[in-house]
Amino acid sequence: MRPHQSSEATTGSGRDGAPATSSRDARPEDAGALLPLDAVGGRRGTGGGEGAGHAAAKGAPVAARELPVARVLVDTSLAHLDRPFDYLVPEAMAAEAVPGCRVRVRFAGKLTDGLVLERAASTEHEGRLTPLERVVSPEPVLTPRIAALCRAVADRYAGTMSDVLRLAIPPRHAKVESEPQNPPPGAPAPTTLPPSSPASPQPSSPLAAVRLPSGATRPSSVPEGSRPSSGLGSVRPVDGGAPPPERGAEGRQESQGERITGGGDDPLPGVWGEYVAGPGFVQALAEGRGVRAVWTALPGVGEDGGPTWPEGVALAVLATVRAGKGALVVVPDGKDVALVDAALTRVLGEGAHVALTAGLGPAERYRRWLKVLRGQVRVVAGARAATFAPVHDLGLVVIWDDGDDLHAERLAPYPHTREVLALRAHQTGAAMLVGGHARTAEATRLVATGWAHPIGPARETVRRHAPRVRPAGDDAELARDAAARAARLPTLAWSVLRTGLESGPVLIQVPRRGYLPALACQACRTPARCVQTPPLAGLPPEAPAPRGTPDPSIPQPGRRRAPAAAAPAPRPSLEGSAWGLAGVPVARELFGDMADPQDAAAAAVMRFMPVPLCGGPLALRGGHSAPYCRWCGRIAGLWRCQICGNNRLRALVVGARRTAEELGRAFPSVPVRTSGRDSVLATVGSSRALVVATPGAEPVPKGGYAAAVLLDGWAMLGRPDLRAAEETLRRWMNAAALLRPGAELVVLADASLPVVQALVRWDPVTHAERELAERAALGFPPAVRMATLTGPPAAVRDMAAGLGLPEGAQVLGPVPVEAPRGRPAEPEERLMVRVPRGAEAALARALKGAAGVRAARKAPDLVRVCMDPMDLV
Repeated sequence: MRPHQSSEATTGSGRDGAPATSSRDARPEDAGALLPLDAVGGRRGTGGGEGAGHAAAKGAPVAARELPVARVLVDTSLAHLDRPFDYLVPEAMAAEAVPGCRVRVRFAGKLTDGLVLERAASTEHEGRLTPLERVVSPEPVLTPRIAALCRAVADRYAGTMSDVLRLAIPPRHAKVESEPQNPPPGAPAPTTLPPSSPASPQPSSPLAAVRLPSGATRPSSVPEGSRPSSGLGSVRPVDGGAPPPERGAEGRQESQGERITGGGDDPLPGVWGEYVAGPGFVQALAEGRGVRAVWTALPGVGEDGGPTWPEGVALAVLATVRAGKGALVVVPDGKDVALVDAALTRVLGEGAHVALTAGLGPAERYRRWLKVLRGQVRVVAGARAATFAPVHDLGLVVIWDDGDDLHAERLAPYPHTREVLALRAHQTGAAMLVGGHARTAEATRLVATGWAHPIGPARETVRRHAPRVRPAGDDAELARDAAARAARLPTLAWSVLRTGLESGPVLIQVPRRGYLPALACQACRTPARCVQTPPLAGLPPEAPAPRGTPDPSIPQPGRRRAPAAAAPAPRPSLEGSAWGLAGVPVARELFGDMADPQDAAAAAVMRFMPVPLCGGPLALRGGHSAPYCRWCGRIAGLWRCQICGNNRLRALVVGARRTAEELGRAFPSVPVRTSGRDSVLATVGSSRALVVATPGAEPVPKGGYAAAVLLDGWAMLGRPDLRAAEETLRRWMNAAALLRPGAELVVLADASLPVVQALVRWDPVTHAERELAERAALGFPPAVRMATLTGPPAAVRDMAAGLGLPEGAQVLGPVPVEAPRGRPAEPEERLMVRVPRGAEAALARALKGAAGVRAARKAPDLVRVCMDPMDLV
């Protein structure tokens, strides 16, 4: 519904206080004649009255002479209001209320933010339009391309466009907007790089090998849909084409872009000469063609001592820029952004691109984003937040390591970067590159359907670059060596570490952070859980101590207690409490009038009201610390097993810090460096060192690691997760890619497992193809589309009852799900809906419609809807 009722008309209108339904939705037969310009705000309608037809009516603003109607998307997350509304543009705001600007409007009786989608000469609403309250900023922050992308993403993920726009447009910084738009004197022009540009490589440079075909010109922009007629034998256009696999059938499809069939005649710089079809891909980018490829990158380090994949990305961007187009590169985290940023600076020169990261701060990030919006810079590198960057003349989108869960948005509607960039490439005709050392099942399906083409090295090239992988089975190797079993390292791993330390740093990957992140009873092996009551909001001063401090009523071993003015109040015993419940104080605020201190019976009830125990896992922060709860943070110094009564603990899982401590004792003369979530090292030097890191936090070494050991393979492979094998191989290969060519790598896992064999052969493609086939046989994504509904049981069942599911849909569940980590919560359930590919649009509409019905009814409980979540199983 686009028309928006006037403030008089909305008084006492539909549910939620939202505008009443307009003629477009309520009576389609009455939407015959559009109102002419002189009738806007003047035709008598549902709330106009006798004097509504006069533009000069008392208190009514004068409408703009041209395009007096603004279609505004109001900032609301309510699904049933996810549509634009028409507002009147006063003459005083006509010059500033441009499409894409931020405005304030009166919506449901309140002032609300909004974005102008377009200006129109007429409206289909028969009543008087409510005028815009004010223009927040005349800066058009929403371009038509980004608006269309956000609408497509919202429809694809059963969300609202307002939620997507919060991800796409950063918060406004007024001071930055008022800064001069032109770059300072002497700064390089951050546009395309013509041959005469100082930042452009000279003929003697190897980068000059990426060039346009003879006779072709370098346009400032290539019209969408155009294809240069002068071509190479390596790339030829495909007639016709089908939509991307998101909207197609399971069968093989032809690409709408270009088909890559081999190398071209021109020499190729850098890393792309190592890959089959690599020269043809880069040459197609230089011609401005919309090729799409899945790139399996080689391991190892380049001439500069760092990984080679950032150079490959930078050269692909250079070819795109020379064709007069822009490029967007999205990587998982800030460490990868730094690598790409340095590579782009070497290739393009200073000022030709911007890097968008969360650590920049609101002012600097908005300043760089405005440079992209205004066309001053047409190359962007960043993490997930850069996915919607408004790059002008977009010619290439790149996503690196698409299997990393950092590419999955944590905010509604939970889009994935790979899917958003695929939609963007499909809408704009841009090229797309999906790169990584490993390959996901989703990327493999893009190749299998013909939407993208593979780029990978020949087997001879792989053998020349890959490390030597030697599996060491956990049980067999450790059983032969008692000392190695105590240190969790077999003799083979010790030998590889000693040899590697003679020539440089070595890497030890540990899948768990911390010291001892999981404990169990030493006698019966029961996991150790917290048996204290969690802190509750609103408790009186005698409530439990703050997070991370010991309970004052429980004596702590080895601690001297300070004298207290008064003895602590007696606490009810936890022994014998049924169903894990214990008595805790309850505040007056929780029970209102029931908490009358004059009523002794009520006070007794309140004092010992049953509350569930915490139940969080116990862990150790260090070798001399007491166990603590990882959920409520309190010390469990007097813990006893609830099963056998024993008070001694053993380690279930060993973390990175404990591993570093053990290795430091084993190699006393070697420095030990740790890198994890709390402190991530970006780089390490080339001198000998033991580097202990968790997956994804491995620092980049200067010249590569001399050796590596991958510990506790069972901890990653044994996870009850659909993507456990795929994720384990991805983490292993990302770590192994940092080794020098031919360096030794030991993996502690069973050599007979398919994932270990894929690592030994360095063959991620075959493993991904097997993974895709197994998921197709079992009916899991990406072979099908799945959606999950998570929330309180009653709310999930209520929403499921109102779903109008498409044909062929299957409902699985609902089943209980674990409470969120950090605090006990109300029980939740998850329901899954599975549909064949091609029916995902109908499923998304059904889910959004059901969410809209609940929002219109003001249902109190929230149900989270997620399409194709990464943590499905």
